[in-house]
Amino acid sequence: MRAFPSIALLLAASGTEAFLLPVPQLQLENTNKWAAPRQQGLGIPSQNAFNSNSEEHDIPMLQRVRSVFLGCLFAFFVSTAGALPADASGYGSMSPEQKFVAEAWREVDATFFDRTFNGQDWFKMRQELVKRKYKSMEEAQGAVSDMMSKLGDKYTRYLTPAKYQSIFDSATGSLAGVGVEIATNKEGIVMVSDVEPNSPAQKAGLRPLDLFVEGDGVIFDKTSTPDDVATRLRGPEGSKVGITVSRNGETKDFIVTRQPIKVTTVRSYMGKGGVGVIRIKSFSATTAATVKENYEDLIKKGAKKIVFDIRSNPGGLLPGGVETASLFLDANKPVVFVVSNKGVTDSQETFTKGIDTETPLIVLVDHNTASAAEVFTAALKENGRAKVVGEQTFGKGIIQTIRELSDKNGGVAVTLARYETPSHNDINKSGIAVDQETDVECPKDNALVCLPSNV
Repeated sequence: MRAFPSIALLLAASGTEAFLLPVPQLQLENTNKWAAPRQQGLGIPSQNAFNSNSEEHDIPMLQRVRSVFLGCLFAFFVSTAGALPADASGYGSMSPEQKFVAEAWREVDATFFDRTFNGQDWFKMRQELVKRKYKSMEEAQGAVSDMMSKLGDKYTRYLTPAKYQSIFDSATGSLAGVGVEIATNKEGIVMVSDVEPNSPAQKAGLRPLDLFVEGDGVIFDKTSTPDDVATRLRGPEGSKVGITVSRNGETKDFIVTRQPIKVTTVRSYMGKGGVGVIRIKSFSATTAATVKENYEDLIKKGAKKIVFDIRSNPGGLLPGGVETASLFLDANKPVVFVVSNKGVTDSQETFTKGIDTETPLIVLVDHNTASAAEVFTAALKENGRAKVVGEQTFGKGIIQTIRELSDKNGGVAVTLARYETPSHNDINKSGIAVDQETDVECPKDNALVCLPSNV
């Protein structure tokens, strides 16, 4: 089994990884900014994980989080090679397929959040699957996939070897992409939600709101997810990918060359009337530092009000959302509560005053705002620090881990914890209600068009 450091990657609104590709190489280090013991299935993200540039930021005030959840919304972990199942008698006489099934069951059993296993007779299921004779590993993989589908959690699922490798490669920066942010529209159709400046996609002519029809020879439909599309758009650097989109009812074809993408996850600009806008595409270990720099620049330019545009922000690192919200909160304010599969609640709150607790804040969200972005939104809203406008957020309040299985047989993604907002609201599958509904279809570089006049 391959060993690798704990690395973090977002579980987005579709229940898959982040779609800004590729994620830069991650480097893990032990840092005193995260002061809490390791918990099972959780790792410590370094301050330069998910950094889209090589610049290091050091802002002492970010050490405000009193109790830090050691992990993120989607993490890879080192598994113990060769670990035996609880009832190891006869293990050596199992076929490779039976050993694979037993290992997959064991990983889910150890970490799954719902200890009722959705009402399934979980141990009987193991006995039946392990005793079964399989004609091929593919048949055993299908049995594991079916087993996990019965747990009632779409985020807990079997990952084929190709799917697991795709996730691993994107997290470690081994693959290149075309530079598009992918989401779904209100009809559930996968679309381009944003295009990275100077990316291959922008140079080829792809635009926001383009609907994906085909990618790399695979036709997409209403059952396709952002992950399905992202998987087809990734590939080796320098390789070409054919993309077909629908734009205003017209079909357009593109041939795009995959390249390493330097993602700008935070941008800012001044609008009319002294309103500054900070757009956050996703949260990483350096988001808070970058937001602080952009905020200070807007204040110098005369901003009297700040709008955070986090439309189509699928989340990212949980600490990134926590730290960024903490910049604008007073001391001793709750930020998020994380509940483990053992019922242990980890409370995170600020212990020093943020850089600005007075300037009016507005958070613009949409139905694709999820995970760490919802943590950020709820922290500001429920502490009375910001007004939230737009539309109901996605509602992803659970946390996953990915475990690699032996002999390159893919992996399993398993939900192992959930989180609650500062007011102890469980937003999973419900989302965050906005203070005022408004249009969310305005351009990503002109969020003020979306805001109602009274805001």
